[in-house]
Amino acid sequence: MHTIIKVGLIGFGRMGRFYLEEMQKSGRWEIAYICDKDPRSRELAKRLSPYSKVVQDEQEILDDETVQVVGLFALADSRKEQIERAIRSGKHIISEKPIADTIEKEWEAVRTAENTNLFSTTNLYLRNSWYHNFIKDCIAKGEIGELAIIRVCHLTPGLAPGEGHEYEGPSFHDCGMHYVDIARWYAGCDFKTWNAQAIRMWSYKDPWYLQCHGTFENGVVFDITQGHVYGQLSQVQTHNSYIDIIGTKGIVRMTHDFKTAVVELHGISQTIREEKPFGGKNIDVLCRLFADSVESGIRDPHLPTLRDSAIASEYAWKFLEDARNKDLPAIGNTQTLDEILQRRKTMKNGYGLLRSKYIIV
Repeated sequence: MHTIIKVGLIGFGRMGRFYLEEMQKSGRWEIAYICDKDPRSRELAKRLSPYSKVVQDEQEILDDETVQVVGLFALADSRKEQIERAIRSGKHIISEKPIADTIEKEWEAVRTAENTNLFSTTNLYLRNSWYHNFIKDCIAKGEIGELAIIRVCHLTPGLAPGEGHEYEGPSFHDCGMHYVDIARWYAGCDFKTWNAQAIRMWSYKDPWYLQCHGTFENGVVFDITQGHVYGQLSQVQTHNSYIDIIGTKGIVRMTHDFKTAVVELHGISQTIREEKPFGGKNIDVLCRLFADSVESGIRDPHLPTLRDSAIASEYAWKFLEDARNKDLPAIGNTQTLDEILQRRKTMKNGYGLLRSKYIIV
């Protein structure tokens, strides 16, 4: 039997609802509080979690000494101060990424978190996926020889400019920092060199596609391609997402369709094709690992740290800045972007579609 962990959720938008759902399923959490400034979100919280105390002021959660964990799921511009206040209140922390709205504030949050015995983690969800852990295990067993090349691609229609990014930055920072992080996770060390090229699709002020290649400190070569530019107005939308790991003796790769992930190993002693459900954002895994840590008093080493998030965020910004310092073409026009935004308001099937956070789906 597990100890029930008392948690308060701060921010009840899209991600806050995901965490609530997974915590309710697990049976290991008592969702004591849900906090949101929006009265419509608070009303929805009361419907979805009738036994939680729904509040407007997060201080009420922080003042409750029985609350062990806080979940920080509001916008990025609020997180640094919330992390500091949570630690002063003696709470463990689960935070969305990025952990602040500027690099300077992110590193301040890291220093605060590392100067305490309290546990903290952030949602770098690819690390919790079955497929990346399966691939890493294949590498560790020597099936592909020495790791040499990491190729990551994530191209979808996704969120269009102006939809939901706010303080999280352009597409390559908001979404792309996950792929920056997972490449670094595989390499096991930091980036050494990089060269980035981006494009301002539809003449939007920020680049919405970026490709970066370079090296890690251990000599491993990488290329990362990310953009929410992949056929927004196509009759039937599609995507192109994969990771391709090349070693000195073999290869292992993954593709997915957001429902099923397929890993193929062409190793020196095994040829394997593994197919399982994709797993979404793997919040169930993150919550389980964090609950295990709080219960045991020993932080699970698989949990991403706030430092991991700050490093991924910083390099994503560096790659964007590198691209801005080169030729940064602008192709397309704002009229096409207006068409995309209008279409997405009425689409029923597609990628990264916005759902009202006040409606139960």
